[in-house]
Amino acid sequence: MYKICMTEDVPEREARSFELPDGDIIFITQRDGSFYAYQNLCPHLQVELEFLENQFLDRDQEMIECSTHGALFLVETGECVSGPCQGQALEKVDITVHSDGGIYLIEE
Repeated sequence: MYKICMTEDVPEREARSFELPDGDIIFITQRDGSFYAYQNLCPHLQVELEFLENQFLDRDQEMIECSTHGALFLVETGECVSGPCQGQALEKVDITVHSDGGIYLIEE
């Protein structure tokens, strides 16, 4: 398993991007003590979600937001609930949190 980061690297209701060994860019966000990871690509235009580094969430830090066209995604599922990609979803990245506080990529 590949260790992406530590839990303290991703504060509650914030998000951080990370580069995986294969060059993919993902981001991890925390909500109510649970961690969610997605590919950093909007399903609408296949562009990175953030305009400014690590700015993945909307102003209220409730939803993931695409800075290119304002699409909104649910943190827990990645489903697009507003914008041109409504009905589509972000590509989930399988992670696990270990007792050492590390967040690891689940490799298939």
